[in-house]
Amino acid sequence: MTAVKPAETQSSQHDIYIEISKNSVTLQVSVPQLSHMLVRRLQFLKTLSTCSIEASNIHTQHYDVIVVGGGHAGSEAVAAASRIGAKTLLITQKIQTIGALSCNPSLGGVGKGHLVREIDALDGVMGRAGDWAGIHFSILNRSKGPAVWGLRAQLDRQRYKDFMQSELLSTPLVTILEGSVQDLLLTEADPGKPGKHKVYGICLANGGGEIHSSSVVLTTGTFLSGALFMGQNTTPGGRMGDPPSCAGLSHNLKNVLGLKIGRLRTGTPPRIVKDSIDFSLTSVCLPDSSPTPFSFINKHTHCTPKEQLPCFLTYTTPGVEKVVKESSHLNSHIQQDIKGPRYCPSIESKVLRFPGRQHQVWLEPEGLTSSLMYPQGLSMTMPLEMQLRLIREIPGLQHAKIQTPGYGVQYDFVCPTQLFPWLQLKNTQGLFLAGQINGTTGYEEAAAQGLWAGVNAGRTSLSMSPLSLSRTQSYIGVLIDDLVCHGVTEPYRMFTSRAEFRTSLRPDNADLRLTIRGFEEIGCVSEQRYNKALLVQASLKQALSTLQSIHLSAARWRDKLGGVTISKTKSSILNGVEVLQYKDVTFQMLASSFQELFGPHLEISERLKVEALYHPHCEKQRREMEKMQTEESLSLPNDIDYLALPISLSQEVREILDRVRPSTLGAAARLPGITPAAIVHLFNYVHRNKHRNHM
Repeated sequence: MTAVKPAETQSSQHDIYIEISKNSVTLQVSVPQLSHMLVRRLQFLKTLSTCSIEASNIHTQHYDVIVVGGGHAGSEAVAAASRIGAKTLLITQKIQTIGALSCNPSLGGVGKGHLVREIDALDGVMGRAGDWAGIHFSILNRSKGPAVWGLRAQLDRQRYKDFMQSELLSTPLVTILEGSVQDLLLTEADPGKPGKHKVYGICLANGGGEIHSSSVVLTTGTFLSGALFMGQNTTPGGRMGDPPSCAGLSHNLKNVLGLKIGRLRTGTPPRIVKDSIDFSLTSVCLPDSSPTPFSFINKHTHCTPKEQLPCFLTYTTPGVEKVVKESSHLNSHIQQDIKGPRYCPSIESKVLRFPGRQHQVWLEPEGLTSSLMYPQGLSMTMPLEMQLRLIREIPGLQHAKIQTPGYGVQYDFVCPTQLFPWLQLKNTQGLFLAGQINGTTGYEEAAAQGLWAGVNAGRTSLSMSPLSLSRTQSYIGVLIDDLVCHGVTEPYRMFTSRAEFRTSLRPDNADLRLTIRGFEEIGCVSEQRYNKALLVQASLKQALSTLQSIHLSAARWRDKLGGVTISKTKSSILNGVEVLQYKDVTFQMLASSFQELFGPHLEISERLKVEALYHPHCEKQRREMEKMQTEESLSLPNDIDYLALPISLSQEVREILDRVRPSTLGAAARLPGITPAAIVHLFNYVHRNKHRNHM
């Protein structure tokens, strides 16, 4: 049993101590020191694999929050709950796998990059970890507008894991325990609140005892009744090399809580020895010359531009399709009708669905010093000998060697329509779910849910009301709203097209949308980050106001800026914001002409350009968002009997509302099968009842 425990009597909450039983060593280091001493922390982490670490009386303590699972969702949940002020316990099978990149060594992308920025804006860990571990930074979708740009980075696996572990090990109020959870501890629900049960802790496997808490967050990833597939072989587990989860937890969710459970699948490609690849037969893809950090508090990435590594592009051939078809009878995973990720399918699925096509294969580095390459696009579950045959049909990989084979995973998930928008189960008070257990795929989607579940688990445990994020406010809100309103039939992945207000929900303004609220209302953002966001907000407001106050004719603007393509036939007066909307006009040009006015704002020049570009669109969207927020703000009572409601609703609508039980009118309006007429009737009914209750 391994645990890392925050000090309670020996030091303040800004210190940690670790007791190592074999050597009787106590380590005490202050968090401010640790934040500047990552290398020293990482050196200490290496001792964890050889030491047995015990926390005194861990089973007799009461925690505010227990988080089960140390993946991306669990890591953010632990960090967020502790930032709220909750005493938090993380239970994971291995401390050494916290922050592990189980599949692809990359972060961000189109839609996903927005989530990373929002996680960072709420003071999460993922963005800073990406900036530390990134070795190839690029912005996808540059040919389109900045609202849909996708910040992306290839990562050094070990660096990312080291950063996440060191961050959690130095977080105040956090205890980390190695172990598996067998059961949830349940009692009767508190009267007057929704739910049939109430969680009050967990029971560890193998006679490990009970640990009590006010809230529990389950972030089991692919380990909930997980099974690994390669060829015709099947073994229990959620990730190769790790033990399977306890069957008791899955039984608890299905048979005790009575939850609707589904099953999904995913997979990972083989890892290829770098020296066995002939890169001369591939196309080189270079990173951006100036890396863009994920985190708003970082001006630079840890990896310098010169240190960045390239990626390489190659393609499948007809020989790949031949191997897939010849091995299909030996591939039990691909024969299953369980849904896999549509947007990251296995090579078998792509070949069978789109025969005769050529498919991209990206060869991505796994680290600065790693000897392996990750073949993005070649997830596969066929027998090992067939995997090698398939790989060698691809240009550049004719002599490739496989270090570890690809394999498939099947796992249980809880249908997310059974969740409130704050990610607590509707039928169990204090029990929150986040990550792949809710039917999503991807590190970023998991981390976003983990952060929000951690926030609300922490708030609930400290007797504060849970909070929701509207889809008008963030991509995290879009993600959660899609899950709890629509559910999933396949692993959910974030895309910018899912957001109605994407010109307002841009990656560049996530701090202004979320950081200030995160400090003032939510309580999960540090004062230092909050103050920085206020300074940026004030600077942007002042600069935009000054831009709008300058009015010149098109001819005068052409004279001042020189060479810009403002139409000579345009005779109207233009203000500075309107001029900055022109493609070849930069804020630096304006600053050189109006040095005294704009010189102080050069640091935010790129943000001002984007703000100006989207100014007319955002004004229109603001009115639309206000209308939606009015709908969102109308809460639907938890105890409505939709089946007997005395209003004109079809039986189909009644059954949908009764099954999903949306928390707001806006959520009800987005349910498949709910008609506009039904929303009008529901709106009138709720308003009449509110009026009667106030009489």
